[in-house]
Amino acid sequence: MAQRPAPVRDLDWDSDRARDLGGELVELWTELLARMPELPVGREFRADEVRERVVPAVPDEGMTNAELVAYLRELVFENSIYPGHPGFLAYVSGAGTVPGAGADLIASALNQNLGGFRLSPGANQIETGLIAWLASRFGLPDGAGGQVVAGGAMANFVGLKIARDAALGPDARTRGVAAGPPLAFYTSSEAHVVQQRGADMLGLGTDAVRSIPVDGEERMRVDALAETLERDRADGVVPAAVLATAGTTATGAIDPLPEIAGLCERFGARLHVDACYGGPAVLADDLRPLLAGVERADSIAVDAHKWLYTPLLGGCALVRDAALLPGAFSADASVIWLDEETLRIHGSDYVHHGPDFSRGFAALRIWLSLLAYGTRAYGRRISHDAALARYLGELVDEHEEFELMTPVKLSICCFRYAPPQLRGDDQALDRLNERIMVAIQADGRVFCSNAVLAGRFGLRACIVNFRTEAEHMELLLDVAAEHGRRLVDAG
Repeated sequence: MAQRPAPVRDLDWDSDRARDLGGELVELWTELLARMPELPVGREFRADEVRERVVPAVPDEGMTNAELVAYLRELVFENSIYPGHPGFLAYVSGAGTVPGAGADLIASALNQNLGGFRLSPGANQIETGLIAWLASRFGLPDGAGGQVVAGGAMANFVGLKIARDAALGPDARTRGVAAGPPLAFYTSSEAHVVQQRGADMLGLGTDAVRSIPVDGEERMRVDALAETLERDRADGVVPAAVLATAGTTATGAIDPLPEIAGLCERFGARLHVDACYGGPAVLADDLRPLLAGVERADSIAVDAHKWLYTPLLGGCALVRDAALLPGAFSADASVIWLDEETLRIHGSDYVHHGPDFSRGFAALRIWLSLLAYGTRAYGRRISHDAALARYLGELVDEHEEFELMTPVKLSICCFRYAPPQLRGDDQALDRLNERIMVAIQADGRVFCSNAVLAGRFGLRACIVNFRTEAEHMELLLDVAAEHGRRLVDAG
């Protein structure tokens, strides 16, 4: 006779303990928000020392709530940098919205799997609504679709996968790249390296990505693109897609989208736009015209955790024709069988629309932020970020110890410390600015990154932080000048 197992409830906390821990974590979160502007944005960390502090032995008996909170307090206040700090101006990393953080708690508590509609009815429709709203902002027609993926790399990958399959035909998914002629993608020399990674993952190899030179404004040269397309076609290479960029990582340059779209139509290539950084500019009245032509894209990649400020991760893959998604990704699995009546009332199963099977409710952190702030507030703040970058550029122009490396684009300003006595010695300035950047990142008052433009090393500020204001632009120059003078004096 079967023996009934006794209950084991070690992992099933009661509501009182959950409430107590939740309350303590909210207190820790709100303390972080209150203290963040006064904390050092970054500092020097040694991996071995950090590991010793944050990786204790896993206990045989679990920690108490008090011990867990003490552990997290050490992580938060002693072993972290703060992308939400108003002085964080590095890379293209948003500050993380307050509604987005709250949404993550609810999403994790629900723990729904968006791979299937019946596992996530409300979540599924929220993601569908978010994608439709984003697609409409870019001017894509009814029938556009997509999904929320891990980040910009995967959002771009979705566009490349559809382009590969469209170029090779129906046998692409079974026979792979052996199904047809050699393919090529085309992108500017300033485009993100994830395009090469995507080509590698698709079995085409990184050599399949043609690097097109840029003009004096770091934009893809249309004449060079046309010449390369002509040469490849003459050599029997099929142009699968042009991968234009709307907001390059280094400078924020936007490729000439209307002209590129025209070439795509002429050569039968798909137009994919990497708008991971610059895409949200469509919400700002003064910046929207810069993205003219994006509405002609066949696919678009956007990263909400960049200029929509939401917590990581929030890549969004948008496709002009949603029907192409299951064609590129669907896979039959006996465990997800549905009867005809269920299918009739069923939403889309996202398992068939992208590279993942199991998927979390990442859309909620984006959607709740949009609902909390509204499009007008987003537009005003995005416009303000760009204005701050222009202000920093003006300060650089006015300062005798600095020089702009390129005109300000979107919300990125690239400059370098160049005291009069070192001007003309580019190698010395490269070495000096490398040391200045390292010093700034260890300093704690402000945090920038770098750019290498035309072989020259400089400092780079990217404002995608709703807590950043004009005083932080002024502080960045003050701190850079302080370290620059010290390093020059020290030899």
